[in-house]
Amino acid sequence: MIGRLIAGRYELAKIIGQGGMGQVWTAYDRRLDRRVAVKLLRPDKVAGGEDAKELRDRFERECRVTAQVDHPGLVTVHDAGADGDELYLVMQHVEGKDLGDHLAEHERYPWPWAVAVAAQLCAVLSAVHAVPIVHRDLKPRNVMIKPDGTVTVLDLGVASVMDTDTTRLTHTGTPIGSPAYMAPEQAMGGAVGPRTDLYALGVVLHELLSGQVPFAGASALGVLHRHLYDAPVPLRRIRAEVPEPLESLVLRLLAKDPQHRPAGGQDVYRELAALLPAPGAGHAPLGPMDPTRPFLRPHAPWPDRPAPPAAVPPAAPGSAPAPASAPASAPTPVPALRGTDLAGAIDEVKRLLDAGRVTQAVDLLGGIIPAAAERHGEHSPVLRTLRKQYAATLMEDGQFRRALPELRRLADEAASQYGGADRRALQFRYEAAQCLEQLGDTTAALGEYRILLPYFERWAATAPAVPLDIRRRIGHLLLSVGDRAAARDVLGRLLYDAERVHGPHHPLPGEIRRTLAWLGRVQG
Repeated sequence: MIGRLIAGRYELAKIIGQGGMGQVWTAYDRRLDRRVAVKLLRPDKVAGGEDAKELRDRFERECRVTAQVDHPGLVTVHDAGADGDELYLVMQHVEGKDLGDHLAEHERYPWPWAVAVAAQLCAVLSAVHAVPIVHRDLKPRNVMIKPDGTVTVLDLGVASVMDTDTTRLTHTGTPIGSPAYMAPEQAMGGAVGPRTDLYALGVVLHELLSGQVPFAGASALGVLHRHLYDAPVPLRRIRAEVPEPLESLVLRLLAKDPQHRPAGGQDVYRELAALLPAPGAGHAPLGPMDPTRPFLRPHAPWPDRPAPPAAVPPAAPGSAPAPASAPASAPTPVPALRGTDLAGAIDEVKRLLDAGRVTQAVDLLGGIIPAAAERHGEHSPVLRTLRKQYAATLMEDGQFRRALPELRRLADEAASQYGGADRRALQFRYEAAQCLEQLGDTTAALGEYRILLPYFERWAATAPAVPLDIRRRIGHLLLSVGDRAAARDVLGRLLYDAERVHGPHHPLPGEIRRTLAWLGRVQG
């Protein structure tokens, strides 16, 4: 395996991690002569029995979405694709130690260190959740501490592709993820959202401060049962010097009900900010990998020694001094298209979509629509068709926040023209509800699905898949808000109908059976 060439470019050098679904290697990029990290995944090892082609397509889509997140605390994705029977993800090679190993060297972190790590993680999570993406597997092994004390989060795209709308269960009925860091709604197979990652952040903070996770057990089932039913021990009972506001924050992050947790990463950061060291205050960083260093000496060079002055050539007499650096240029916007360019641009969008270049298609459609509106009118069939394609492409590209207003507009226009019970208007509302679900607005998504279900059930004789999917989504959303009795009832009835429509060996009944079995085991 050492020396194997992936995609004709990345030469594997040394294995640095492995699990049930794949391996991570250090490798060399022959084309750019740089060290990279390569994660190899085997589609046949992914739980759920999915079609290999479907998994590959979803993997590439998720990696595209991940690559859109631009944040210094998130590992950079360089490349992704398939090589033989394996999927590969090429990432920035991060020097340093993972947070688990770093914690083991210190037993328990000084509490300012824990605050500094959590604050950096909040910045990353805020950027990720804005896309929106949910990491789903935040834990010390997926966080690196670099020599300058900064934090880098790993495995974002892989976590997303292994776990789509809801938490998937393995064939044995166990949720994918790390039980010690898993939120109750994730453990129950419910819909996940940004607050799911905040729960994992609370577990990480508790571990950094106490030296142990809040819920441990002899088996994965026992651990998940404790996440669902046990209260965490307040940190000040374990370690008296932990500030009371920090203890209170950790307890709220570990709330069983997602609605009782902080609203988002920015809110958590605001609470942590009061506990962060001020720049230059108190003490110098305690050597390499001190996570308080980015706050004590922001933007300072590493290592901590005076940087040699840059050689600046003298300015010519009478000339203005040259700027230290030029600002990065903004991305060039897609130009508005007019006249005969419009038909050619539409053909180009189709070509890009056929080639899987969804992000480029989104940008081009965004440029076409204003030109089409000017040429054909706001209510023309041409413009409506383009808006439908634009909304669908945004969803395909994972840009649910941008797709939502487009779908609502299409739904309103269809309702005003054909009536609120029109199938086209309801289809747009159904897709908008999926956006709400992906954005973590559980209450709004649940309300929309409940309103839409009776309408789609009228057409179940000719199109049974949509009402079954809506009922599945309702069941998982009920699990995510902790209403397990209602979820069990919804999913139990759904299992009977899914088997009647699709047969007992279809993936949908299999998924429902695993969720119900897991629900019975955890509640038993």
